Amino acid sequence: MAVASVSKITAASTQSFDAAVREGLERASKTLRGITGLHVVEQKASVVNGKISEFRVTMEVTFILEG
Repeated sequence: MAVASVSKITAASTQSFDAAVREGLERASKTLRGITGLHVVEQKASVVNGKISEFRVTMEVTFILEG
């Protein structure tokens, strides 16, 4: 029987929400093994002079515990 854990992470990109998700997943993959999915919980953006300067996402990454 598999047991999973969920880790909440926040990532940012100057390009897009999609890029922020991909960057967050890429970084999480360096530390967490057995990632099976993710859930984007929140999207936010920083605005400077009327334009988006940074896209931010908070997501929950699900991974299977080893052992």
